[in-house]
Amino acid sequence: GGVRVRPPAVKAHQGLSVVDLVAGGFGGACQLAVGHPFDTIKVKLQSMPAPVAGQKPLYTGPMDAVRQTIAAEGPGGLYRGVLPPLATVVVFNAALFETRQRMEHLLSPDGAPLTVPQQFLSGAGAGVVASLIACPTELVKCKLQADGAAYKGTLDCMQKTLRAEGPLGLARGMPPTLAREVPGNALMFGLYGAMKTSMARHYGCEEGELGPGPLILAGGLAGSAFWGAIYPADIIKSKIQVDSPTNPQFRGMVDAFVKVQRAEGIGGLYRGFAPCMARAFPANAACFLGFEVVKNLLS
Repeated sequence: GGVRVRPPAVKAHQGLSVVDLVAGGFGGACQLAVGHPFDTIKVKLQSMPAPVAGQKPLYTGPMDAVRQTIAAEGPGGLYRGVLPPLATVVVFNAALFETRQRMEHLLSPDGAPLTVPQQFLSGAGAGVVASLIACPTELVKCKLQADGAAYKGTLDCMQKTLRAEGPLGLARGMPPTLAREVPGNALMFGLYGAMKTSMARHYGCEEGELGPGPLILAGGLAGSAFWGAIYPADIIKSKIQVDSPTNPQFRGMVDAFVKVQRAEGIGGLYRGFAPCMARAFPANAACFLGFEVVKNLLS
């Protein structure tokens, strides 16, 4: 009986762009609502200057950064820089999920379920497209989070960057962005697909019939694997994006990697790791759950 239901599945694949667009956007909004305060603290810890010998660092840890931020800016300070990702979260997640869907159709034109290696490959393809959107929007977000006083807002930050560096200024940090998004999304979508398949088999149901519990578990673990695996690339991206264009500290991705490791040891490549991992599970669980719920409603 399994063969007879395949052709409609192919039709569904071809017509999914609007569904994936809306579902991906909603998933992204859920992810942002849960995850942005963690992200603000992560960037503050990542981009604070290395402490001078004998002086204590600007922030002693994640909770200290939260306390100082709320004391200086109120609770809204934790949502500083939320507009660039909010404005693009729909586009970013739509592009990510929609590209993954297109990769699925490309790798399996007959609509057969993807193998695990194909799941990883489709995630990697989605990561390339995601990087093109993530790099300029995160550049603006990192600048606002690291030094909010220097800019009046999102547009002001973009204008100043374009004036100082030209259009390529918004692409600063593209190599580490690709180094994060391509392997990271391969791992995330690969694991998410494998876990859904395995849990559907365990519960004796179709993947589309899985309840919120298994989807939260799969999405949260897949997102945690993404960040756990590629975190140093994200550190290097933040460092390069908030670096001075006129008097740069780093010549590029490899130079930044070597200098950070030499100055701060391996720990320097994992600064802000705790708030990032604390955010990874709930934010990605919210994203995948939001995506699946809306996709099921619209399909």
